[in-house]
Amino acid sequence: MLNIPAGIDPDLLRSFVLVAEGGSVTRAASRVGRTQSAVSMQMRRLEEALGQPLLLRGPKGLSPTPHGTWLLDRARRLLAMHDEIVTNFRTPEIAGHVRLGSPDDYALVWLPEILAAFAESHPAVEVEVICMPSTELLERFERDELDLTLYSYGNERSPAVGAERLWRGPLRWVGSAARPVHLMRPLPLALSHNGCIWSRAATIALERAGVSWRMAYSSASQTGTHAVVLAGLGVTVGLNASLPPGLRLLGAEDGLPELPELEIALLRNPDLPAASALAARIKAGFEARRAPPAMAA
Repeated sequence: MLNIPAGIDPDLLRSFVLVAEGGSVTRAASRVGRTQSAVSMQMRRLEEALGQPLLLRGPKGLSPTPHGTWLLDRARRLLAMHDEIVTNFRTPEIAGHVRLGSPDDYALVWLPEILAAFAESHPAVEVEVICMPSTELLERFERDELDLTLYSYGNERSPAVGAERLWRGPLRWVGSAARPVHLMRPLPLALSHNGCIWSRAATIALERAGVSWRMAYSSASQTGTHAVVLAGLGVTVGLNASLPPGLRLLGAEDGLPELPELEIALLRNPDLPAASALAARIKAGFEARRAPPAMAA
């Protein structure tokens, strides 16, 4: 259950989430189209309603208090559900064709449940799923060849303008559970193409740590790299989650350097009602499953 007192205005929670995530009332105000003083007043109203301080000012801006951290997770889930309900009932007759971009492993693990729920609520919308790496998906979206797309990015890159962040977490090394391939030097890698942010993060981390490596196998999908690792021919990278039998997560205790955190985001065409409706369903699906499965970049 979301133990939020009855009568809390969703607009207050939406402003709180933006302030907590961005560390700034000014940035949150620009996102919701209000003045800075209006958002500050919203934060005071929310704290008074809940009876606890939610935000603390520090050297890097505003950050959530322990009570604020507890609320932040639940507010995200509540708002995702709220937006899905509003979208569904305000636009029950949406029809048309939607082009959804997704890295292939997102499609395999995340999308079946999301698309099934969307088809039930919007039976007149046809969804075309296009699978390829994040960099190529972003290029196709910029060329107006996709109506919305999931993609991932790292610390070296800011989210695209208009992107909605869905998840943030660490990238992890993945190796064979049966063979100590991670001890080989140079380290054999099974990664995607050179433009993949996961590949760049892995090779940069190895070079900074002074670990020699070689590109043993290349695959555009996580499924392909997992096959190589299962065969005991290399190591790869993925997100911190459950893995197929025969694989395990590797770390500093295995002689491998720490990898950076990555984010999963969503871009959509705001002028297309069907894309907006599907985006709401995707956000709700991610909120319902906060721990992500291993996926390709």
